[in-house]
Amino acid sequence: MRVAIDIRKLHDFGIGTYIRNLLRHLARLDRENEYVLFCYPEDGASVRALAANFQTISNRSGHYSLREQLSLPLAAARAKVDVYHAPHYVLPILTPGHQVVTIHDCIHLMFPEYLPYRLGKGYARAMMYSATHRADRILTVSESSKRDILRFFPVKPEKISVIHNAIDEQFRVSPTEDAIERVRERYQLTNPFVLYVGNVKPHKNVERLIEAFALLRRKATNGLKLVIIGDEISRFQTLRRAVHRHKLHKHVRFLGFVPDDTLSVLYRLAGVFVFPSLYEGFGLPPLEAMACGAPVITSNVSSLPEVVGDAALLVDPYSSEAIADAMRRVLTDSTLSSCLRAKGLARAQDFSWERSVARTLDIYREVAHV
Repeated sequence: MRVAIDIRKLHDFGIGTYIRNLLRHLARLDRENEYVLFCYPEDGASVRALAANFQTISNRSGHYSLREQLSLPLAAARAKVDVYHAPHYVLPILTPGHQVVTIHDCIHLMFPEYLPYRLGKGYARAMMYSATHRADRILTVSESSKRDILRFFPVKPEKISVIHNAIDEQFRVSPTEDAIERVRERYQLTNPFVLYVGNVKPHKNVERLIEAFALLRRKATNGLKLVIIGDEISRFQTLRRAVHRHKLHKHVRFLGFVPDDTLSVLYRLAGVFVFPSLYEGFGLPPLEAMACGAPVITSNVSSLPEVVGDAALLVDPYSSEAIADAMRRVLTDSTLSSCLRAKGLARAQDFSWERSVARTLDIYREVAHV
């Protein structure tokens, strides 16, 4: 069996994490079948080094472009692949053979303002409609996302397979005391702090988290800080304005991007991790935080209750008061905090990239009839 996978989003955050772990575990699990990987030229050598049965084909097509609609099917036809896997919703219309598509969420239909051009929502809907109807199998990452796909597109439920995401193993490995102290000193984390990790687009609800933190600060004067880790903060000035509106400029810190080894330490140092997102296809940060032993507060909407189970406090993400009260409870009740830490560590063990990729490999075989 020859399987083609479009890995051009290898370095993205959400989809990139999915692709990197898909490749890493296919390299471990399957030395029998051949994989043809469409990638940018600069990624070819490192990807081929993962396994002897990995072949790369360079492709510089832009995402969501006409060029990818033509060049990827042509390359798949020339490579004589049995299965083509699109790891996000753009499955080129002319793709030959058996097809698998992963649709992580329907965010581009719910929040079209995130797309880079005015006609983006129409393009996204058309591509998702085409992918859901043409693919032999649709993969998605949560039962919540499956419900969203079925709400937007008339496909048979049995055509959609839910395969959960998981976390990188490095989040399960305890850092050394020296590493912890280096991070503590570098970021001057001498006071207790609330942690948020993720991008800062409006649906992540970070502005309401800042409002909730302001409410909490009125009753907590022990030097408590809010640490926000997320890219592109400069694009969303409403967050800076919220900080100044609530006179929190000395108490809220925006750290931007940090590498995973640093993030692993920050999760462990946090008094509580808060993720009040309004919509998630899966939501990796709460799971990462739980694997690192942080008590977690997250939203009671979309996929998040499915991911965290009973191992986190669930709150109404539209209520600043509810978020503030949950933070106060975790930070002042050591029994509750310890309970959440223990439950979170156990819950994180339920998710495994190895199991998820093994199931994906089974689906390749099913659609190829081998």
